[in-house]
Amino acid sequence: MYRILIVEDDFRIADAIKDKMKMWDLDLHIVEDFRTVLNDFKFYNPHIVLLDISLPFFDGYHWCGEIRKISKVPIIFISSASDNMNIVMAMNMGADDFIAKPFDMNVLVAKVQAMLRRAYDFTSNILMLEHRGAFLNMEDNTLMINNNTITLTKNEYRILLCLMENKGKVVSREKLMERLWKTESFIDENTLTVNVNRLRKKLDSSGLENFITTKVGVGYIVE
Repeated sequence: MYRILIVEDDFRIADAIKDKMKMWDLDLHIVEDFRTVLNDFKFYNPHIVLLDISLPFFDGYHWCGEIRKISKVPIIFISSASDNMNIVMAMNMGADDFIAKPFDMNVLVAKVQAMLRRAYDFTSNILMLEHRGAFLNMEDNTLMINNNTITLTKNEYRILLCLMENKGKVVSREKLMERLWKTESFIDENTLTVNVNRLRKKLDSSGLENFITTKVGVGYIVE
């Protein structure tokens, strides 16, 4: 199920959007504390952000810029400040679309669905997995973070792929070793530990501290 983050201080509008989107099997989370929008974003890990311009504490441009530092997730501005200057500024800040208030809910749903198809078409030629602003390219076995490319060994890539495919779930050490055995990589308990530690060092040095969490006696999880 696709996840939509709503950053809108008019909770009547936010609730109306949520009710409409739920009819299309979309999961939505409404930000309530506008001082910690980025925390909600990181925790919820949405597929699309619907973002108002006029917000308490910091405006939508600020949060758009903060999100763009860590993620390429599609952002759609929804605002009554729909003059050309605001639209141009929104696009320059990294927005993907702009919808002027008041808007028709059916038009909003159509735009969101179109954006989801464009951004997450798994039949496209380039296959990627994304989490916390890190993009794992399944074609060349690399990891992209803040426009920096990290080269992974075959085992590091396969470990990270398995964890990101199951993000939010604990993956047992046995499952990881079985996954690597199937690719004819010789691996045992010690070899797995060495590979995970090396992978962690690469992630930490690139700004992704605690990307992989150890569940003692169980396995590993990306959450």
